[in-house]
Amino acid sequence: MEAIVEEALIVKYPAYKDSGVEWLGDVPSHWKIVSLGSLLELKSDKNHPDYEVLSVYREYGVIPKDSRDDNHNATSLDTTNYKAVEPGDLVVNKMKAWQGSMGISGHKGIVSPAYITCKVTSREVYSKYLHQLLRSNSYIGEYNRISYGVRVGQWDMHYEDFKKVITLLPPKEEQTAIAQFLDRKTAQIDKAIAIKVKQIELLKERRQILIHNAVIRGLNPEVPMKDSGVEWIGEIPMHWKLTQIKKIALTTSGGTPPSGNVDRYYNGHIPWVRTTDLNNDELFDVPEKITDNAIRDTACKLVPENTVCVAMYGGPGTIGKHAILRIKATLNQALCGIVGSEKLHSEFLYYYIKFCRPYWMIGAKGTRIDPNINQDEVRNMAITLPPKSEQIAISEYISDASGKIIKAITLKEKETEKLQEYKASLINSAVTGKIKVC
Repeated sequence: MEAIVEEALIVKYPAYKDSGVEWLGDVPSHWKIVSLGSLLELKSDKNHPDYEVLSVYREYGVIPKDSRDDNHNATSLDTTNYKAVEPGDLVVNKMKAWQGSMGISGHKGIVSPAYITCKVTSREVYSKYLHQLLRSNSYIGEYNRISYGVRVGQWDMHYEDFKKVITLLPPKEEQTAIAQFLDRKTAQIDKAIAIKVKQIELLKERRQILIHNAVIRGLNPEVPMKDSGVEWIGEIPMHWKLTQIKKIALTTSGGTPPSGNVDRYYNGHIPWVRTTDLNNDELFDVPEKITDNAIRDTACKLVPENTVCVAMYGGPGTIGKHAILRIKATLNQALCGIVGSEKLHSEFLYYYIKFCRPYWMIGAKGTRIDPNINQDEVRNMAITLPPKSEQIAISEYISDASGKIIKAITLKEKETEKLQEYKASLINSAVTGKIKVC
């Protein structure tokens, strides 16, 4: 990172002036200050169902929707009402403008009718500079201020407010130089981030392999092995058993108290665990609490500490999400709770579930019409069963070795976060004139 920062040493412009708006502060004295609407023309061209569908991302700007597999918003069967976009047009997801979800399109296509589409009409604008300016942190803060709604996820920004946003306009050749500088610097930062992300992926794979080997093969590589009879498990130590969860553990689920009676059922003291709470780790608390009445009146029931929770619904990306509870809690109906026994150490079960999750995800993605699992499938799942003392030893080994890997992952994640923060700060400083880069 030091090499990346070195070139971007802070150099100020020789003279500044007050921009007239608090969130921009002082700006270079020779830059123009105009309203965004004076640079744009609102578009509403439709009826191009043969055009490629585009989508807008905070991270990537305007790109073909099919170029990524993490966009789960369904495209309408009838796209005649979708808005046409030409290269160079500004596209804004007005429901997520407060996240910076907008950009200058490099593609021809169509977008949701809920988006704002504009043609950049001013010849004084270099589109790549405008792209970076409108997606910078200072501007995102302003979109946050002018977006409205009851819930954050449903905030809306109106074009009448958007077009009044103060826009900084350096001379066009300076815009070009700023954009070129940022293209070069952000490419360097993105490359460094990609390396960190790959390192994190490799560390996670290493941890998964460690868990796999421990819960399937044990800790002694010299013991004789036998075929488990289950293809995805393979060979296990000769002295281990292969059984089913239902034969050695109790499984349970829960429910959701009626939302129409908040005073009776909610804002209590009893933790109520939902799929969104599962962190694939230890769980010490959850935000939602229910009352004793909820336990008396509904399917919610308390489960003990060290219960292992598994998500049964939600598709391939959610099925198999899990946690080991370090609290007494209740569950909703989308979760299966597995309670250890004299034969099954809860920590060993937790790591075994962690090993199993990829197989559940693959099965849900590739072979099911309805990509969910049910409690019977969890109960019938094959599980290796070493002697209890060996389960404890395996759990302690995984905890120690895995803990070291997690520390390394955490360090890499912090380094990645710092690079992302530096990238955002550099862009913001360059496009608002806080530093001189050309």
